Amino acid sequence: MQGWFLIIFVGVPLTGVAPSFSGFPSFQGQHWRLIARPLNRLSQLDMAGNPDSCGVWAPCLTYDKGAFYLVYSNVRSFDGVWKDVHNYLVTTQDITGEWSDPIYLNSSGFDPSLFHAPDGRKWVVNMLADHRDKRLFGGIVLQEFDPDTGKMTGPVHMIFEGEGIKNVEGPHLYYRNGYYYLLMAAGGTEYDHCAILARSRDITGPYEAHPGNPVLTTKGHPDWPLQKAGHGDLVEAPDGHWYIAFLCGRPLSTLGRCTLGRESSLAPVEWGDDGWLYLTNGKQVPDPIFSIPGEEVPCPQPVERHNFDTTELPEDFQSLRVPVTSDWANLEERPGFLRLYGRESLSSFHYQSLLARRLQHFDATAATALEFLPTTFQQMAGLVAYYNTGHFYYLHITWDEHRQKRILDLIACDHYAMSHPMSQCIDLQVDGRV
Repeated sequence: MQGWFLIIFVGVPLTGVAPSFSGFPSFQGQHWRLIARPLNRLSQLDMAGNPDSCGVWAPCLTYDKGAFYLVYSNVRSFDGVWKDVHNYLVTTQDITGEWSDPIYLNSSGFDPSLFHAPDGRKWVVNMLADHRDKRLFGGIVLQEFDPDTGKMTGPVHMIFEGEGIKNVEGPHLYYRNGYYYLLMAAGGTEYDHCAILARSRDITGPYEAHPGNPVLTTKGHPDWPLQKAGHGDLVEAPDGHWYIAFLCGRPLSTLGRCTLGRESSLAPVEWGDDGWLYLTNGKQVPDPIFSIPGEEVPCPQPVERHNFDTTELPEDFQSLRVPVTSDWANLEERPGFLRLYGRESLSSFHYQSLLARRLQHFDATAATALEFLPTTFQQMAGLVAYYNTGHFYYLHITWDEHRQKRILDLIACDHYAMSHPMSQCIDLQVDGRV
């Protein structure tokens, strides 16, 4: 997952941090609210050592007969011809409660999803990674999952080979009126991104492509507010209306950079008389704004300032690659303060003492208060605007052995090249408060 983060990072023990934010609602859009983080312990997800942009890809949440099912990939490496990808399943009966330890599914490719068939059987569908001849996409494959044994069973079926379309991924299966529908992403995740559809009378195929593919895209519409639209999943609301949730990006300029990374959006869809799915607006491009029937539901106002005066971290904050544990981040040792113990650098793929929240606006302001007394230049603490290990701005306190003083400095990292854009470092007082 890419996109800029605002991060508090330390290099040695930090006794107090109290950030405040303006322009940072909990979720962008109308009435989106974080309610739980299902993968919250190391037994479920260990991303230590994962390169940038790897980790969890395309989690798929489904519900069947009293239980929630979450299927996800842990992408361990992606550079080069081989793709090390492992797919897992966790379950719960309480979506806001504890989730099970993972069941291993397969390692044949990424973006798995679970389909609950009308006959009670369950199937896993995923993209097949093919390292030969620089292909990457080897087709969409299907295999049955046995919930009683917790194992994959039976033959692997090749159900869609792309029909000349490259980079097909993100498959989801649905059943409606005698057809199995296969919704997929295609075109890569950049400006050619799209969603395509195919269907079959038999779950194992053959699948025929939608005559109006792609069913959703912004390719060829460079001035549309939502760009890179694709990789969708369908949901039927209680009132019978259908919607597609999809990924998109909002560039700073025409076909430019999307500093907020991938974002989630929603669009209404409907089934035509021919049995195929279409956007309700009759186009391929999704409307930036639309109305949803029903009464407006109140949503709690976002918290813009955190004083760390509770026993649990605010839900907005996340760690990188591994869960937060009390040995390096806790609220108990000094009530009213977040205490962090330093570990590895911002360039590490493993164990950073780093807490972050997602940046969700193009313009935002952040501030923090901290107590920190470094004794060497290798000790640092402060605020980071972080994209990945090779791109960040790090405003930090450290020690200058030549001046024998604590200083405030700024590091700018661009493709791992470090610079110090501040004209001069700022000397700080000696009491450790900033």
